[in-house]
Amino acid sequence: MTGRIDKATSPRRARAAIRAGEWTATTTGLCGGYVQANLAILPAALAGEFTEFCRANPRPLPLLEVTEPGVPDRLRSAPGADLRTDLPRYRVYRHGVLDSEPTSIEALWRDDFVAFLLGCSFSAEEALQSAGVRLRHLEAGTGVAMFRTSRRCEPAGRFHGPVVVSMRAINSDQVERARAVTAELPFAHGAPLHAGDPSVLGIADLAAPDWGDPMPVGPGDVPVFWACGVTPQAVLAEVRPEFAITHAPGHMFLTDLRVAELAGTPTS
Repeated sequence: MTGRIDKATSPRRARAAIRAGEWTATTTGLCGGYVQANLAILPAALAGEFTEFCRANPRPLPLLEVTEPGVPDRLRSAPGADLRTDLPRYRVYRHGVLDSEPTSIEALWRDDFVAFLLGCSFSAEEALQSAGVRLRHLEAGTGVAMFRTSRRCEPAGRFHGPVVVSMRAINSDQVERARAVTAELPFAHGAPLHAGDPSVLGIADLAAPDWGDPMPVGPGDVPVFWACGVTPQAVLAEVRPEFAITHAPGHMFLTDLRVAELAGTPTS
């Protein structure tokens, strides 16, 4: 990383730095006020079923945009962007198994690929901070912890699998405020799925996340769990399609959409 991107950086400038290889870290806390998106790319033969899967599961998979087959760079949400180069890191799956984590997928792109941009809870973090909710992972300069849960997505076509959640340690007197703020942001996964005992979600150990960074829950804090856009990666491990690409956990696509303009708007 040689470039500098922070909360005040515009998404267009941030994407340019990412495309140039100047930023390969996570995107939490970047480009304040703008919507960040998870990415899933599938062959066109699976795109219709995956669209229905997203619509059946709007909390973990809030659908922001779907591309035309083979078109990575004509985006309503980010004019001028290119989904092959403008994320800090990707994950390539072959038959549901992680194959590589490149910083560009130009060499892998196919004419039958359809890309899905899905809402991300990172988009809600500035709103939470503005409401006075303390976010300890941002203070510590780490990513969020993410866990595979015992809850199952509503199946659609060939797609099925567990719901993944992100966890933030929230002071107990701020939990209801966090719930109210995020409930107004359905495109960013909406209100928490659960607050409190992680075993309700089938999570055995908060110190051992499946993705991301561990976040200790200190005295007076409550673990709060939001649905997470890493869900497709857990689904791919079960469905095992021939080929798929996603973002690397925490390494999101930075759109030009403003959080304030989408607040309260239902997802597709």
